Amino acid sequence: MADVRIERERGVVTIAFARPEKKNALTEAMYGAAADTLEAVAANDEDRVVLLTGDGGDFTAGNDISTFAAVAAGAVDLSNSQVGRFLRAISTFPKPIVAAVTGHAVGIGVTMLLHCDLVYVAEDATLRTPFVDLGLVPEAGSSRLLPARIGHVRAFALFALGETMSGAEAVAAGLANRALPAAEVQGVAREAARTLAGKSASSLAATKRLMRDSEAIARAIRADDEAFLAQLRTPEAAAAFAAFAARRQQKG
Repeated sequence: MADVRIERERGVVTIAFARPEKKNALTEAMYGAAADTLEAVAANDEDRVVLLTGDGGDFTAGNDISTFAAVAAGAVDLSNSQVGRFLRAISTFPKPIVAAVTGHAVGIGVTMLLHCDLVYVAEDATLRTPFVDLGLVPEAGSSRLLPARIGHVRAFALFALGETMSGAEAVAAGLANRALPAAEVQGVAREAARTLAGKSASSLAATKRLMRDSEAIARAIRADDEAFLAQLRTPEAAAAFAAFAARRQQKG
């Protein structure tokens, strides 16, 4: 399925980004496959918990930059993309979502964690949100959700300075539950997912619903989307994508 691996085991549905040769950078097809799965799981009583992870050592390097470049060039209309479907699906998902993060988590690889309920991360993982460096703004509602989670100054340093955060720092900041050796992350996250799958589904759904202000989250996502689309059309974004493409050609 479009570089996304889906597994089901005892009520736990694993959604694994499976494009390891590109550090699991997300394509339109991958967003669509993940959204399809989240929508199907939400409607299936036998599916109790989602486990998000990545194959090959990395969680995800974020959005495939070629998509942004195509939007900036006018070749793609991002307002009709699968990204929006994925964000709606993950931000409104009624069941628990557990994330297992190793290696690189970049851009949406970080901001989607704000819509997860439990996050287990490798101690040496690298979390980065280089939106401003690409002439863009934060997305997925993170312009409001991340400062609310970790504080304004720390969130601004991640967004504006492009600072990185290790897995251990993510736990200290309140972005993740536990930092572990990379080899242990999958097992611990899966055990937590299995534990949740054995609990009252209605109680979990009600608890999650009470803990999240769905209307405020939807407003934050819409605000980010509007600003993001506007920034994609700026000369600064076009220049950043051109520079990225040039660096990639030099490496190739």
